[in-house]
Amino acid sequence: MDIKQYVAEEMEKYDGVSFPIKSSMIRRLWVWAVKCKDLHPNPEDEFCNPDIGPSFRIISEYQHKLKNSAMHPYGAMDESNEPIIVERMYPEGYMIVNGHHRWAAAMLRQKPYIEVKIVNLTHEADVKKMLSKTKNDKRVALDLDEVVFGKEGEDNLEKKLPFPFDHEYKQRLRSGIPALFNYLNRHDYDVWVYTSNYYSFDYLKQMFKRYHVKVNGVITGNSKRSAESKNRINKMILEKYKTTVHVDRKAVLKTFSDNDEFIEKEIIPDKQNWSLAVMKLMDEIEAADMAAAQ
Repeated sequence: MDIKQYVAEEMEKYDGVSFPIKSSMIRRLWVWAVKCKDLHPNPEDEFCNPDIGPSFRIISEYQHKLKNSAMHPYGAMDESNEPIIVERMYPEGYMIVNGHHRWAAAMLRQKPYIEVKIVNLTHEADVKKMLSKTKNDKRVALDLDEVVFGKEGEDNLEKKLPFPFDHEYKQRLRSGIPALFNYLNRHDYDVWVYTSNYYSFDYLKQMFKRYHVKVNGVITGNSKRSAESKNRINKMILEKYKTTVHVDRKAVLKTFSDNDEFIEKEIIPDKQNWSLAVMKLMDEIEAADMAAAQ
C-alpha cells in the first residue's frame, strides 16, 4: 500500500461531503475496537499535507513495535496501548483527531482492527452557538491544563466528586477554582476554558456543573486546529466581547477588543489562597473601570 496515495484518495473521496457529528456519552465513555479502514485522515492535520507529512520514520517505528512487541489483540501499537482519538464522521466512519502515524502503521501491517476513543471537539459552529447564549460583553479566559486542573504532586486540590461521578470525571481541580468561577458568574463575566487536549467539550461543561458552576465557553483540541480556524474563532470572540481577562498562575492580564492597551497585575497568593488573590485583583479592575466611567 502507498499510504500517501491512499490518504490523497480518502481526502478526495470525502471532500465536500463529510463533517463531524456528535456522539452520545455512552459512545464517548469507552474505548472501542473498530476496523482500521473505518478511520479517515483529517485534512487539517499536517500528516495529510504532502509538503509536510507523513513521517515515514515515525510510521516505521510504529510498524517495528507492532511486529516485535506482545500486542493487544486489536492492535494497539505502543507500550501504553493509547487509543487513536477520533470523532464520528458523516456519512460514515471516524475522522482521526490524533494518531495518524499509528493508524498508518496498522494499515501497512494489515491489522483488521484498532482501538479508538471517541470525542466531541469544539468546532466553529459550537463556538457560534455558545456565543449566542450569553448577553455579557466581558469574559475571563483560563488554560484548562495549566491553570484549572491540578498537576501531579500538588497538595491544594478540590475534593474528589462523590461516587459515581469520581469515576467519570477523574481530573482534579485546583483548590478554589469552583469558588473563583462562582465569583466570575456573579460578576457577569463569561468563563472560557481552553485546552490543547482532546476532551469532549460537553464532558467539560458537565464536569463543571457537578461543581455547581457555569462555564460559558470551551475550546478543545486547540493544538490541532488550523491557523485559519483559529483566526475565525478569535474574530467571533473579539466581536462579542469588549474585554477579556486572561488568568494564569502568576498574573491577571486584561485586554481590550478595540485597541492594543492592556492591564497586567501580578497574583500574590494570600496565605496560599490563589483564588482569593485573583478575586481581589478582579475587584481592583472592576473598581478602576467604575472610576473611569464616572
